[in-house]
Amino acid sequence: MTLNAVGEPDAAAVELRGLRYRWPGVRHDCLAIDAFVLAAAERVFLRGPSGSGKSTLLSLIGGVVAQQAGELRVAGTALASLGAAARDRFRADHIGFIFQLFNLLPYLSARDNILLACRFSAQRRARLEAAGTTPAAELARLAQHLDLAPAVLARPAAALSVGQQQRVAAARALLGRPGLIVADEPTSALDADRQQAFLDLLLRECAAAGAALLFVSHDARLACHFDRVVDLAELNRADVEAEA
Repeated sequence: MTLNAVGEPDAAAVELRGLRYRWPGVRHDCLAIDAFVLAAAERVFLRGPSGSGKSTLLSLIGGVVAQQAGELRVAGTALASLGAAARDRFRADHIGFIFQLFNLLPYLSARDNILLACRFSAQRRARLEAAGTTPAAELARLAQHLDLAPAVLARPAAALSVGQQQRVAAARALLGRPGLIVADEPTSALDADRQQAFLDLLLRECAAAGAALLFVSHDARLACHFDRVVDLAELNRADVEAEA
């Protein structure tokens, strides 16, 4: 448990109760989770085979789609109470996503892709100002740790290697110290040395910011670095309920 500035327990980073989601035109739920809590500042390794609902779960947590039943709270906010535009704003302010396919704007430089996190969110800028730094200075610090040289930062995203794009996506997610980092297979394009350096940085930055980390990966070798391992195939009861 972590405490906020007035000594009270922080809200859970993610809390699911009776969550149900069914894609349009499908007869059965693809997600049916009775309960799951990611505590503030907790680091959880989420594993599951293809088709187990990982991408759908991440879309729900990020407010990209809305559940049909149950409760989903992120940092104490019920996402179902927000409209689509408000969910987008909430995601920009509070969640750093490292997407498996990166989601970089190909025509922008790596530097500008990273800075988008603070350009879209006044709250992220304010958190950096409160810490006595600026988006540009924080970008430089993260880039150094992620082995992103100034020449790399100046290139358009489309001209970067897959590994460079992945590290740029990580810097963008971390910039502005959001309370929740969601990482979807973030080390899949990195060699062994950079994989370890990346993971060390990610864990260190989350700890420094007091951020929770939901880390999705098929690489079971990485699980030992986390507070808890969750198997989504066991958590998700959709198949069981469909067969009942």
